[in-house]
Amino acid sequence: MSLAAEILDGWAPVLRGVELRSGSKGRFEVSLDGELVFSKASLSRHAHEGEVVAAFEQRLGTRLKWRKA
Repeated sequence: MSLAAEILDGWAPVLRGVELRSGSKGRFEVSLDGELVFSKASLSRHAHEGEVVAAFEQRLGTRLKWRKA
């Protein structure tokens, strides 16, 4: 599952704005409601598995079970 799909699957009903940005020189940034959650440039490394999702959980709480099975 992609990072975008994982974020939307967990919190879409409560999100006002999510931005995933990539660009030249390996740029990778994730923002939530205008607040930078992860920046590859500032940490000089890519996100570890689950790191961005954990940051969302800290800000938004556990993932929602909003989809019908």
